Amino acid sequence: MEEDHMKEPLLEKQYFKDCPGCKVEQAKELNQGVSITNLLIIWMVVLCATLPAISLFPFLYFMVRDFNVAKEEADISYYADYVGSSFMLGRSLTAVLWGMISDRYGRKPVIIIGIVAVVIFNTLFGLSTSFWMAITTRFLLGSLNGVLGPVKAYATELFREEHQAIGLSTVSVAWGIGLIIGPALGGYLSQPAQKYPKIFPKYSFCDKFPYFLPCFIISGFALTVAIACIWIPETLHNHNDSNKSKDDVEALENETDKVEKQRTVQHNENLFMNWPLMSSIIAYSIFALHDIAYQEVFSLWSVSPLGLGGLNFTTDDVGNVLSISGVVLVIYNLAVYPYVEKTCGPIGIARITGICSIPLLQSYPFIAMLSGITLYIVISIASILKNIIAVTITTGLFLIQNRVVEQHQRGAANGISMTVMSLFKAIGPATGGTILTWSQKRMDASFLPGTQMVFFFLNLVEGLGILLMFKPFLIEKKKTHPDQLH
Repeated sequence: MEEDHMKEPLLEKQYFKDCPGCKVEQAKELNQGVSITNLLIIWMVVLCATLPAISLFPFLYFMVRDFNVAKEEADISYYADYVGSSFMLGRSLTAVLWGMISDRYGRKPVIIIGIVAVVIFNTLFGLSTSFWMAITTRFLLGSLNGVLGPVKAYATELFREEHQAIGLSTVSVAWGIGLIIGPALGGYLSQPAQKYPKIFPKYSFCDKFPYFLPCFIISGFALTVAIACIWIPETLHNHNDSNKSKDDVEALENETDKVEKQRTVQHNENLFMNWPLMSSIIAYSIFALHDIAYQEVFSLWSVSPLGLGGLNFTTDDVGNVLSISGVVLVIYNLAVYPYVEKTCGPIGIARITGICSIPLLQSYPFIAMLSGITLYIVISIASILKNIIAVTITTGLFLIQNRVVEQHQRGAANGISMTVMSLFKAIGPATGGTILTWSQKRMDASFLPGTQMVFFFLNLVEGLGILLMFKPFLIEKKKTHPDQLH
């Protein structure tokens, strides 16, 4: 214990007056608790990145239908795939670049640029009048919105070591809530002239552009956050380790010789050779593929006609179901998940919930046989459980990803993660919508007829992800370097 107290003044001498990263470190030293302000920063930034990525799915079916590119109704999902995938394709091409830029120039400028890209291109997407305009604006939105990778590193660096898990889980929870709020906004606010004729009369601007309102609301929120981000702290240090006092280095050397040797080996570690990192990224990407495919399939399936195995829901119905899921998800993450994770561990609970999701998902086609209030209640419960499972798995893998690399490599590591995940997510909507279209054309098949087939394929992906969460594939790296030691 005496040695620990001796280290504190030595470490304090390493702070540099004009270094923004050092100022953050000093603030963490003074504040022993969890900063609510920092949690709100992470929450708002992640929502800005999530909402435009997912809000289009409730109205995408109708938007593509209005473009008149599909020759028959069953082909609408096929064309919707390309619009849904273009965002993830754009993000996959630039995620590593944005991560490297954040490691070199700072997290803050990359975050602000990404949010400004949301303001511009999400608004233009809402004004799309053709299939190709929609694809182009979504692609540019994805490629210029490099927020999610750097914000993961940023969330780790804003909090003290003992509170880093809270910062990291905030990203995952905010992303999960965004997956709920985004589609809800898209469902409630699209086609407002049809739903709210007294507020938005026929031949008004919102009647001419029926999908602009949800995009405009999200872009307005992003603009507010972008302005607020001007005053957020930068966590990147702008000095070199060589500037440290020679006396401090010599004093620390005697006390932390073993740790320093390990740090020297790891300082320039090849991230692609870091198997705990890469294995968690691969498993994370498989579940990302599943989640984005599920989001599109669920929305398209819900609004599909009864004759095609759908629920014949309106966009309002989809928004209601997802809103209920969002409220319960917030309660779960605040009141239930911390205790469950403490008991079973992040990966243990992820494995258990992943296994439970398989029979749940395969029951969806049979839920479609219900009607009235019974259908509404059962599908709401199923949606709640499915979204809880998704966030639980994502949080566990996400925590591992950010614990197995040192601070100076987190931007690049999260960039690699975002690239691989975005590639998989680009495949997700295209694959999910195509399989849904194919499933709806084989309603009378003897083996897995109709939509049973699309949910069977979703379960195959989920099953693969569950297998990848077990040893020897997925392993957790021991805490060996100073950034991880308590």
